[in-house]
Amino acid sequence: MPVTIESKSMIQLGVVPAHIKFVGGLVPDEGRLPREPEGDLLVVGTMKRICDQSAVRIDCVQVPIFPGLDPNDVTEMVQGLRLLGLTVHFVMMIGDVDPMDPADEDAVVAILVEGLRSAEKHEIATFSSPSLELWMQPTAKRKEGADFDTAVAQNVKVHTRAYLESGVTKIPSWHIEFLRGIEYQTFTDIERCWKFVAAANQTLEKNLFKVLVDAAHCGDSVLTISENEALIGQIAEAGELGIFHASAKTTRGCLTTDDGWIGALLAACARTGHLETVFVEAFHHQDAALEGLRNADPGHGVDTLDGRTYEQLVSDGLANVGRRLNNFVARGMLPPS
Repeated sequence: MPVTIESKSMIQLGVVPAHIKFVGGLVPDEGRLPREPEGDLLVVGTMKRICDQSAVRIDCVQVPIFPGLDPNDVTEMVQGLRLLGLTVHFVMMIGDVDPMDPADEDAVVAILVEGLRSAEKHEIATFSSPSLELWMQPTAKRKEGADFDTAVAQNVKVHTRAYLESGVTKIPSWHIEFLRGIEYQTFTDIERCWKFVAAANQTLEKNLFKVLVDAAHCGDSVLTISENEALIGQIAEAGELGIFHASAKTTRGCLTTDDGWIGALLAACARTGHLETVFVEAFHHQDAALEGLRNADPGHGVDTLDGRTYEQLVSDGLANVGRRLNNFVARGMLPPS
């Protein structure tokens, strides 16, 4: 499809292809990435189809990566995505280790070092990670007060150690993603994530770490829209505002299920003058990897396709966000390209 929505801002617009499922789509099998029947990597084939049908230009893609990935597959993936004209970003998944637990420190550091070195090798635009605690531990106790301060300090130790031990010098920024309650128990809102980011940057004496603002996780947190908007302004003023994920709270499906969070928080980020990159992100409502989350919150398993494929759903999301960015330019909230 020829591009019919002209991109009028300088914001880079892209996709996190989580809709292809983690199991069978993104998670490697013995280190090898899933492929289509013809032999092409599934993530590359998917992004080609989305690029072909999108009404707005797609600038970039943020790909989840996992420990132990076959290096040849990673190279093939990055090259294939770049041949589509996409700037490639990595988001590193850390698996079954807990960054808050000193006993897991060496294991977490090793995983992060692997990801950082791969990102630098492939000249990746930004590095991200949801790496503040272990995913989906419903019996874990939320850390408060002194226990929370200890968790922040341990995370600072783990992440700064990984950065320094990796030896990387060309990673421009490391974006940290907090997750909703149920997925996490402690780092479940933007303010708590920022406490880590600010402390880690102070330790490194530079603003390497950024807060990744995911509208879905903000919407599922305990903070209101206005509280999130205020914090976004403060984070940006400190030079610590990162990537924006346009993703619908709870359902993580079609952006029309969002109830206002994407529009409000995207506008808040745009007003700061520090917004650079926006990714549309949707999850498959039947992904086997997310069964536990669906069981904990059935709203996550709602089918929001409304007769479309997931590639069409994501393309619709791109058009929606592309129009929003253009209208921010029209309203003077973003400079023109």
